[in-house]
Formats: sequence, C-alpha cells, structure tokens
Amino acid sequence: MKQVPQISATEAAAKVKDGDIILGGGFGMTGNPVHLLHALAATKTNGLIFIGNNVGEPNLGGGKLLLNGQIKKMIGSFFTSNPDAVKAAQSGAVEYELLPQGTLAEAIRAGGAGIGGFYTPTSAGTIIAKDRETKMLDGVEQVFIKGIKANVAFIRAWRADTAGNLTYRMTEQNFNRAMATAADLVIAEVEEIVPVGTIEPEQVHTPGCYVDYLVQAHVTAADLGTSASVSAAKKTDAARSNMAARAFAELKKGDVVNLGIGIPTLVADFIKSEDGIILHTENGMLGVGPSPADGGGALDYPVNAGKIPVTALPGSSYFDSADSFAMIRGGHVDVAVMGGLQVDEKANLANWAVPRKPLLGVGGAMDLAAGAKKLIIIMTHTNSDGSSKIVPACTLPLTAYNVVDLIITELAVFNYNKGKLTLIELMPGATLEEVMAKTEAKFTLQLE
Repeated sequence: MKQVPQISATEAAAKVKDGDIILGGGFGMTGNPVHLLHALAATKTNGLIFIGNNVGEPNLGGGKLLLNGQIKKMIGSFFTSNPDAVKAAQSGAVEYELLPQGTLAEAIRAGGAGIGGFYTPTSAGTIIAKDRETKMLDGVEQVFIKGIKANVAFIRAWRADTAGNLTYRMTEQNFNRAMATAADLVIAEVEEIVPVGTIEPEQVHTPGCYVDYLVQAHVTAADLGTSASVSAAKKTDAARSNMAARAFAELKKGDVVNLGIGIPTLVADFIKSEDGIILHTENGMLGVGPSPADGGGALDYPVNAGKIPVTALPGSSYFDSADSFAMIRGGHVDVAVMGGLQVDEKANLANWAVPRKPLLGVGGAMDLAAGAKKLIIIMTHTNSDGSSKIVPACTLPLTAYNVVDLIITELAVFNYNKGKLTLIELMPGATLEEVMAKTEAKFTLQLE
C-alpha cells in the first residue's frame, strides 16, 4: 500500500504557484480547509482563480486570501455570505463567475471524472444561461456547462490513513469529496492520521489514489465562523406562523422536503416524528432534525444549508453536495418550500436578485425550483412600498420559469388550475377585497 507524504501547512502552501486555479472545499466554514488557506494567505502567491461554494467568511478561509488581494477571480455559488466578496465584486477588484450550487458541484464532479461537460435544465431561461450553449433534450431546454478541473485542491476531511484514504465527518463531505477528484495536486487537511487498516474499507469516502499530500491540523470553534454555535431564534409572528402551517398542510407522510431560508424554515416547527416527513438539505443530509437543545455547534453536530447546527434523526444519512443535487435534479425531492420576490401569472419565479444589487448569490434555488416535484412559494403579499409580489410578468431576474405550484402569503393561497393563476383560499383575517386590491396579477376565483 502506498504511503502519502505528510507535510506541514506551510509546505503545502508553497506548492501553489502564481496564477493557479485552486479548489477550496467546505460549505461556509464547515469542512473548510482553513489551515491550508491561511498558510497560503501567509505567502506572496497571487493571481489565483479561487473556486468554491463561497469565499469563506471575513478574514476566514478564502476570505483571508481575498483581503490580501491574492485572488484574481472567484467562481462560486453564494458570494453574498462574505461582505468582503461583495465589495470586491462591486468595485471590480476581483472578477467573478456565478454558478448555481448544484451546477457547480456537478461541474467539479464532471471534471474529476474526465467528462468535458454536461447539459442541465438548471438556469435555463435565466441570465445565468446568457452566452451559454443550450439545447432541447426530450422537450426540456438544457444549458451546457463545462467540467471544472484545477491545478490544486485544498480539501478538509476528518480522518485519513497513511495511504491517503479519507473519511469525512457528518455534513463535511459537501464540496470536498468531488474536489478531491478534480485537481492535478490534492492536499487534504485532516484532524487525525491513523495507520493503514484502521479505517474499514466501507468507511472510506475518498480513496487514497486521489490524495497527494496530508496535513494534520486541529479544527476549533474559532475556525467555524458563523456555524460555531446555534444562531439566534427564528423571526416569527402570527402571520408567518399561519403561512408555515398552511405549507405544512400540503406535506404528506413519506415526503422528502427541502425548506428554503426565511419563512420556509418555520415549517419545520410543525413537523413531528410521527408525520414521517424527511427533511433534505442541499449540503448533504437527509433526515434533518431540530436545532441542538444543548446549544452545541458545528464541532458536535451537522449543519443545514443555512449553515446552522442541527440534529440527525434516526435513519438519517450524509452525502456530498453533488449527490444532494443529483437527488434534486433527478426528481427525488417531493416538495421544495421557498421564499419569493416575485411570482407571475405563468408560474415563473424570481427569488434571488433585486435591481441595482450585484448578482452574487444564487445558491441552490435554481436547482430546487427546476428539480422538485412540487414547488411551494411562501412570501409576503406585497413589498415594503406596498407593491404586489404577485405580478403579470416577473420583472426581476428569473430563478426558473413555469415551476410554481402553490403560492402562500399572509393574505391568500393561489394555485395554477389548468395553467391559470387561481385564488383558492383566504388566510385568517383577510378579505377578498384586500387580496384583489393588493394583487397586480390577474387571477380566477375558486374559493370554497
């Protein structure tokens, strides 16, 4: 059995050259190779093209490289989680390319598998697909995405043996597993290195043939940024609770359900173990349970797509981001509950970008909107200025077209009966006159 060299973080950083394309693992700071990235930040290496779901957090992980001016271009899914990345993009200091989260994960997996590219329905008809090749396949418009391959991958695993076999902890597989396959030089930062034979073959997530060097480094709560502990209580009130309860009423026993951030997270408060509803999170988990009662953080628990520590219910499972989005695109997620900025008469959804703001944070919304069997949108009926969010045609950048099945606001519930926007229910305290006055879109009535 081969022996993978064990080196220091400083020695690892010295192997990165000016202008290299570098993959940085992790989802937020969970599973982030923070020690390797900080060692690289201590060098004078620059002109880097950094590829990751996001660019760390302020002065953490890739965020430290960003502050140092070492990154020439960033390619990722959700830059808005780091204000420094937003400033760099707005000022033009750093070039950037935005990809939907599942598209990014699959592009890395394709690159690692020697596949030149692939077609995906995600982002079809949106500005993300601008200037990309598209094709109709089986009656569905699909966008061509090139596979991604890098010079260097910095990844984080929990345990390695001396042959380079890796095991990841809980939701720390995320982008790490695919990235381990997709670079000329792969350096794994690990918590523990054990003798060959200690890790059972069925527990190996990344085989040692992919790994070139090992760096042992201990992760602490300070390395985890905003995932270090449970976040503050969710914002709720009677109207929000009513919307969440109405969405919960749409769920059936056995449903695999993905909940978006914001009001949709409140749906989880209504789910009990006997309901048999399985919560899915994009960063690699089925069977998401409630937040830890002991207030523990990401050192002790998995995290959800909001980077918040959660518990794992009996029968839950972990996997990587590429597999997670394969579940979504493959139609294995029954219901997605998401927030919205606009929904229109043709069931088109806009929920990721607003005017005069940089287009920096699409995340997994496009994949979920296009891939879930049923899409429920929960949102306030109007904007803060009183303008309607249910409109004749979306004017904001589209997330996906012809995808919405149900709209729930604090005033009303709409579906698309035979393709037509239809008011089917008034929410508690609402009147038909108020709904008509605050809805710009045309709709039909089917109130019981």
